[in-house]
Amino acid sequence: MIGADSLVPLDDGRRVPYANLDYAASAPCLEAVHEAVTRALPYYSSVHRGAGHASQVTTEAYENARETVRGFLGAWRRAAVVFTRNTTDAMNLLAHAVPPGTTVVTFETEHHASLLPWRRPVRLPAPATPAEAVALADRALAAAPTGPRLLVVTAASNVTGELWPIGELARVARGHGARIAVDAAQLVPHRPLDMTALDLDYVAFSGHKLYAPFGAGVLAGRADWLRAAEPYLKGGGASASVTSTVRWASSAEQRHEAGTPNVLGAIALAAACEALAPHWSDLAAHEERLLTRLRTGLAAIPGVRELTLWGGGPRVGIVSFTVDGLAAREVSLALSARHGIGVRDGKFCAHPFVRHLLSADGATGDGSAVRASFGVGTTTGHIDRLLAALTRLTSELSDAGDWSCSPM
Repeated sequence: MIGADSLVPLDDGRRVPYANLDYAASAPCLEAVHEAVTRALPYYSSVHRGAGHASQVTTEAYENARETVRGFLGAWRRAAVVFTRNTTDAMNLLAHAVPPGTTVVTFETEHHASLLPWRRPVRLPAPATPAEAVALADRALAAAPTGPRLLVVTAASNVTGELWPIGELARVARGHGARIAVDAAQLVPHRPLDMTALDLDYVAFSGHKLYAPFGAGVLAGRADWLRAAEPYLKGGGASASVTSTVRWASSAEQRHEAGTPNVLGAIALAAACEALAPHWSDLAAHEERLLTRLRTGLAAIPGVRELTLWGGGPRVGIVSFTVDGLAAREVSLALSARHGIGVRDGKFCAHPFVRHLLSADGATGDGSAVRASFGVGTTTGHIDRLLAALTRLTSELSDAGDWSCSPM
């Protein structure tokens, strides 16, 4: 892992190994990804239509990356695999392509990338159980007017890490003649996903959360809506012919990848897919051990409360929590400045969901939470450092009755 041995300064002048517990925001770069980009750089050139050797090599690498992603997602042969900037870009591309009059159904628990791009969506409340999520979607799709329908849902929450029943939701969508789009940004760094087996119409994810922080993402899925829509961006490569009129490219990929694409980002993303795919069982077992250690440890610290929608059930390495008597920002600053630990604080681009969780936890006002997230490079030592630091923070608060922190 690139940066695994990085040292960071503390406010007392010491330098300590960095404990990165902010993977859900952006994961560090895998060595294999760095090596793939380094190998590609000497032959980097613009893709498609170039006759030079470097252009041909780069074009082949770019299109091979597309096929690697197709295999990684279990997408069918004729599925479109469009490279984007990230999940937000991918979801906005899909929103651009949905036919006029489409009824879009989503949950208030979504990341803003899946919540905000749609025009007048049907927004469902946070479900109390996975079964209720399925029931709510079933009723909403049944009540939708005649015409295209699209259910948009996350595969794994970026706030709680909880896995959503996307297989059951896909069956419900299919039963109503609807399509389903899955935000897999927080799932695919942790678990395999098979679009064909789950009968998913669209999947979006980001390379920067998949240990490939080079600015590429993906929208994969059914090509018909994408081929029928005007280009997401109009420019070079998106057109088949330009005279006094324009004839747009027929393939979804060419139509929606105007301009010079992020070739190195696509190569990096594909390298991450290849590096992770053979090791899912080991990675999941490693993560489960860390999750158990973290959640059990948090539960034992007075004043620390985990935010969760469903309580138990499967989840990935994301845990959000609050600390009584301390603002989330104070906690994250103290963890960084005093202990060399990186976490995230705020509402994690999921404002309605975090407000719901805080309200259910008895909080008032417009508060925030702290999020610890981890993955391939995380060790039990990182988890233990976080737990020890939180224990110390809560002890200091209890002893002093008041507490504040400066980042330096």
